[in-house]
Formats: sequence, C-alpha cells, structure tokens
Amino acid sequence: MFKRLKDPKFIAVALSITVIFTIASWGLSRRVIAVSSSTYENLKIFSDVIGVIQDNYTESVDVKELIYNAIKGMVKGLDPHSSFLTPDEYSEMQIETKGSFGGIGIEIGMRDNMLTVVAPIEDTPAFKAGILAGDRIVKIGEKHTKDLTLNEAVNLMRGPKDTPVTIYIMRDGFQSPKAFTLIRATIKVKSVKFRPLEDGYGYVRIVQFQENTTEELGAALKELKGKNGTLNGLVLDMRNNPGGLLDEAVSVSNEFLDSGIIVYTKGRVQGKDVKFTADTARMQPDFPIIVLVNGGSASASEIVAGALQDHKRAIILGTTSFGKASVQTIISLADGSAVRLTTAKYYTPSGRSIQAKGIEPDIVVGEVVKEHLKEKDLERHLLPEDGPPENNEGNASGRTRIIEAVSKGEEGEDVQLKRALEYLKSWHIFLERSTKAG
Repeated sequence: MFKRLKDPKFIAVALSITVIFTIASWGLSRRVIAVSSSTYENLKIFSDVIGVIQDNYTESVDVKELIYNAIKGMVKGLDPHSSFLTPDEYSEMQIETKGSFGGIGIEIGMRDNMLTVVAPIEDTPAFKAGILAGDRIVKIGEKHTKDLTLNEAVNLMRGPKDTPVTIYIMRDGFQSPKAFTLIRATIKVKSVKFRPLEDGYGYVRIVQFQENTTEELGAALKELKGKNGTLNGLVLDMRNNPGGLLDEAVSVSNEFLDSGIIVYTKGRVQGKDVKFTADTARMQPDFPIIVLVNGGSASASEIVAGALQDHKRAIILGTTSFGKASVQTIISLADGSAVRLTTAKYYTPSGRSIQAKGIEPDIVVGEVVKEHLKEKDLERHLLPEDGPPENNEGNASGRTRIIEAVSKGEEGEDVQLKRALEYLKSWHIFLERSTKAG
C-alpha cells in the first residue's frame, strides 16, 4: 500500500513536529538552487566577507565551517521548520525515523527565542526525571542555549548510552535554573501502544508516526478484536503526538477510509501539488471511533485527525491541536549535507488549512494547557489562512461542537479518555434505540 511513497528518491523522514518529503537526488537539488545572475553578483559580497575573515581574523578559521554557519543562519531565518543539516545531522535524522537513537527523550522547539520542551517522550530518562512540557532549557552542560539552533541542541543532548548529560531547566515557580543530570539511554520509541477497555472497547495510542506504525496499528487492532474479530468501539489517542512520516499518516488514515481525499498539498513550485487518496483497501470495519487530541498533537497526527473528521469517520475529542500544516522537503547535497525546506502547505479533505489554527475538536473536553508550545507561538511561523480555498470538496465548517465544562477528576484520572468511553457506549445505546424505533 502506498508503494509509490517508498521509492528511495522520495523517502519521507521526520524530525520533531514535522511532516517531511525527502528528495535524495543531487541532480534535482542542483536545479532547485539555480539562481539569477543578479544573485551571483550579490554573492560577491559573501565571498568578500569570507576573504576578510580569512585575512584578518585573530585566529585561523575553517572555511567549510564558516560556510555551514552562514547557510544555517540563512535557512533558519525563513521559518521555524526550515534548516540546514550537516552530514552528521542528516545521518542522525535518518536514524531517528527508525525509532531508535541515543539520548534523553524529549521533543524541543523555540518559544520566545528560548529552547523549550514540547513534550517528554514516555518511558525515557527525561520523562522519568520529571521534565515537563513548557520547561525552558537554558543550558546544556556548560553550553548556554541562547544562540543554539534546534539541531545543535539535539546534538548536545544525544550521545552514547549510559553517559551523563546535565540540562538546566527554568520553570514557573523556580527561582533559578535547576540542574537535571540525566543518564542517556537508547531511546526506542514504540510507535503504537494499546490495551482493551471494558465491554469490548479498545484503546490505541499512536506515540508518533514511524516506519512501521501502520503495521503495528494493524497488529494492535487484531489483538483487541480477539477471537470474535469485532470491536464495539475504538479510542484512538494521538495526544502529544508530534508527527512523523507523511506516508504513515496517509496509510493509517487509509485503514479506516475506503474512498476520497486523505490530504493534499499546495506549493509555489510546480510538482508540489499532490493529492493523497484512500485506495479502497480499508482494513477496518465501521466500528465507532473517537480520536483524542490536544495542543501537543501536531503535523502527521493532525493529518489523520483532519481526514477522519472531514469524512465523518470519527469524532474528535479533547482540545485544539498544535496547528502545523506545512510540508518540509529534504534536499540532499553533494557533500552529504542537506537542506530541510518548507515547500508546501497541506489541507484537509474539505479544504481546510489548519496552519497556526489547529484541529478543533467536535467535543471540547479539558482545559488548554498553557505550557503547550503551539505553531502560532513559534517565531517566523507561516501565517494562518482566512478560510478554505475556493472549489474545495466539501465544507467541514458548520459542524456541531459540544463544549463541556468538565470538573477535574481524581488524581491520576484521565478525564478525556473516560469521557470518550462514555460517548462510545452512548453511541451504541442510541443506535439500538433508533433501530428498534425504525
């Protein structure tokens, strides 16, 4: 399924909170960087500055490092998701998509020009040490984070298993940065977790979208169905899911849909307008689904939520999602480095752009967590669009929304999950009553 997305020249890879296309073709990247003669004239200033530094700087400099740093600054200034990757960083990113890497286990972003924790990954050193979403990392080891890029910060926190790294955290209520010394581990992010709920209802949590997510989802649902091969309903939990591989988001959606658009992209450059459609190979029957989202649900998880919502295949419950609706293309370069560049925006099947807006739940349950870093909080984020483009294939606006004033449950109680299960049970009650009435 979706074999066209598995071609080596179009391998989707992901870093924190991204949906990414990869183009591993130097020939194509050469065409991408074709520039006008006036641009070459202006580049003379750049080469002059390199010459001045080489001739006059107090110490000798590495020219390649100068150029790399200049490129990093240039690309970083575009938007929060575009960046330049050195050969080592590019290799590290490719490793990460396989779900196993050495580190402490946190997703990070920039907020108010400060390195901020988006979410700790479950069952990792950071999670166990009590690192929280919204924590501001002011120092890693002896390195202050003020002028670090995201990639540089990630590289400082990564390292061999069983080696220590100290990060300094500022949090509301802290009088000064608090040091957390963490022992690095091999971070194996299990993409899918599941368990049965009462009365034949199932719970599946997609942690992030990796290479085998659809396969793991299928295995989880098969086990949840048990010997009789049925489910009364499913809670699909994508809260704090930072995203991941585009082809897996499309493939997961296709598990529950048998026709229509799943997501489509639009870009300025020819070839970036792509439609991904369900291929009639749906594997799951029409059991009721409630999808859980919150402010930490981003990118690929928003694609799935948006597709199931627009096709009326699932009810979305929780709080408004992160709001990232841009596509990054990885363009590899001759020396093994790469440029991760925002090249398109994506839209839900009904034509909605959720950029800097997010997916609005059908049933709002829970308070908005202020610590959640959202797309609209990121510096240089792409601006939201006013509404769906013309000639869209339907209109998701006008949906009936339920806003619940839910009191806090007992300590440790998952109120959103509890309400989702209650709604699934009600679904069957009303269905039985309407059938009898008919």
